[in-house]
Amino acid sequence: MKKVLFIINPIAGSEKNIQNLEKLIKKNIDKNKFELIIEYTKYALHATEIAKQAVENKIEIVVAVGGDGTVNEISKSLNNTDTSLAIIPKGSGNGLARSLGISMNTKKAVKLINSFNISEIDTIKINDSAFVNVAGIGFDAHISHLFADFGKRGFFSYLKLVFKEFFSYKSAEYFVKTENQELKVNAFLISLANSSQFGNEAHIAPLAKVNDGLIDICILEKFPIWKAFFIGIMLYNKQLHKCKYYKLIKSDKVEIESKNKIKGHIDGDPIIFDEKINAVLTKNSLKVIVPYTKLRSKR
Repeated sequence: MKKVLFIINPIAGSEKNIQNLEKLIKKNIDKNKFELIIEYTKYALHATEIAKQAVENKIEIVVAVGGDGTVNEISKSLNNTDTSLAIIPKGSGNGLARSLGISMNTKKAVKLINSFNISEIDTIKINDSAFVNVAGIGFDAHISHLFADFGKRGFFSYLKLVFKEFFSYKSAEYFVKTENQELKVNAFLISLANSSQFGNEAHIAPLAKVNDGLIDICILEKFPIWKAFFIGIMLYNKQLHKCKYYKLIKSDKVEIESKNKIKGHIDGDPIIFDEKINAVLTKNSLKVIVPYTKLRSKR
């Protein structure tokens, strides 16, 4: 029997919801295939520590039960190992899970693990931090920093912050360098995308693929305020790449420089970078359990 470890972020729900979640997991995991282990995170980066120990103990599957931040913490320890990642999406955005076609329905997400359909996806290292979904600087990073201290979680709380901050936010100047080009941009935001979306179907990189060996460097340049509504529609309709203020560069590495320290986010979690960012992609470095229809199986 294969061992499967569920790492649950208890902040993902109330105590009652967490109890129901554990019952649902135990009821729907195939006990003829898997030996079930459940652990709860207790502090920041605890999931990284638990996942690292799981790799050392040769556990076959580690399940991230939480949002993109939890997925990010766990994937750091699973990169370039034989342990596979599975996801039970319980966060505010669930960007990677949505991009991989994993159901937002908890029961269906648990049953997907029973299929043991494994594919490999790329990961990206930005300075010293690895990530699997989207990292960025600019407006979304600004919101990420505010959201971390906002108190109330959820999509509508996030939207409230977006509307509150949008009109006062100032674009900034950055220098972007890849192997093939260099440019100076006045950017509202710059996203480094492995998958296509932030979460909640907001597709900042509609052309991105998690296994193409390339970072989608998505630059949304300064735009007139009155255009914001139409840009928002394009973001949710997977059409943002057609916007004239949007520039897309594909490369397996990129350097971004600013005159000041850079406020950023990695898979939604806030971070402060120095004046220079270096991002490098590693191809096919993370094993993930996905639906049969989404990515080719590596079994």
